Amino acid sequence: MRRRLINSTLAVVLVVIAVFGVSLVIVESRTISNSAQESVDSEALRLISVVESRLLGAERITPDVLAEQVDDNRYARVEIPGRPPIEVGERPTDSVIRSTEVGEQNERVTVEESGSAVTREVGRTLLIIGAVALLAIISAVLLAVRQANRLTSPLIDLAETAERLGSGDPRPRHKRYGVTELDRVADVLDASAERIARMLTAERRLAADASHQLRTPLTALSMRIEEISVTDDPDTVKEEASIALTQVERLTDVVERLLTNARDARTGSAVVFDLDEVVKQQLEEWRPAYRSAGRAVVCSGKQGLQAVGTPGAVAQVLAALIENSLMHGGGTVALRTRVTGNQVVVEVTDEGPGVPADLGARIFERTISGRNSTGIGLAVARDLAEADGGRLELLQQQPPVFALFLSRIAPARKEPDRPVR
Repeated sequence: MRRRLINSTLAVVLVVIAVFGVSLVIVESRTISNSAQESVDSEALRLISVVESRLLGAERITPDVLAEQVDDNRYARVEIPGRPPIEVGERPTDSVIRSTEVGEQNERVTVEESGSAVTREVGRTLLIIGAVALLAIISAVLLAVRQANRLTSPLIDLAETAERLGSGDPRPRHKRYGVTELDRVADVLDASAERIARMLTAERRLAADASHQLRTPLTALSMRIEEISVTDDPDTVKEEASIALTQVERLTDVVERLLTNARDARTGSAVVFDLDEVVKQQLEEWRPAYRSAGRAVVCSGKQGLQAVGTPGAVAQVLAALIENSLMHGGGTVALRTRVTGNQVVVEVTDEGPGVPADLGARIFERTISGRNSTGIGLAVARDLAEADGGRLELLQQQPPVFALFLSRIAPARKEPDRPVR
């Protein structure tokens, strides 16, 4: 492309020089020739007037007198009737410029000048025009090279940007070139890079969230299947199979929720649901794990509360808090439901050492963890809570108290507080 730009620019300049240069040469040549002819004509008129004035005054007409009136580079011949011709200067032998004038007494004056002088003048003019044309060509080439570099360098940069996008590097360059069309292409590539970066981030986030959120229900399902495999009691098998089916339903809900959040994290499917059922479900799921660890998980607070949210998402949030207490906390884990204003609150606390002071403000950030864990669970739980219009907060660091706030639906009648169980 660079060579084409240079060649096209040079071709335009050459055409312009050919058209205007040839025209200028023709005009200048004619001007120089006409000027030389006019100069010779003028000298012939002047010389004939001198001859006539001397003839009228009966003065002598000699070569010395006429030589004073004739240019050194010219030849003059004066012919007076009845007298021998008078010649001044050396007569040119090549092409000449000639002018002849006849006086009132039939005297004749002829002035000649060599055409080589005109040829030299035309040659100097052609040399000047050629030098100017050469300078114009050199300038055009330099400008063409500069303009070609200005246009091709951004195209090379844009090609490299597109190649980086194709190789999986979606970082926008935010580089502009001062050319409207090229800047428009750069804007589009940067916007595409940002979209690709968001898509890659969403995919990585989905993979991390799926790995974290599917681990708990799969573990619980595995435990139920193990219970079925080691027992011969039909009632136990039936009970464990029912719980396993519940785990499968929850697993399906987790997958659907992950896919929904991957498409649009702001999209919620909030409904009115019974909070007691979700809390009870979580207690049943986690008690075997807590018994294995020699710990307990209990629940207290108000009963019969209804909240607005996605039951599966609320269950995942509570599961993340209970699992967090199992991994990082100590002693008994307590779930407490209460009402504050127009919101239902589910608090999760334990008797462990709590959240370190340096992590309190960043506990919900991804990759932030006090121990060797992924640091994803609380961040995912917060996103799930906010997707349905709720919020997840750390109310107290030592002992740790996490609170899930949900919109409240008031019960038809007052329900007593639930005992600790």
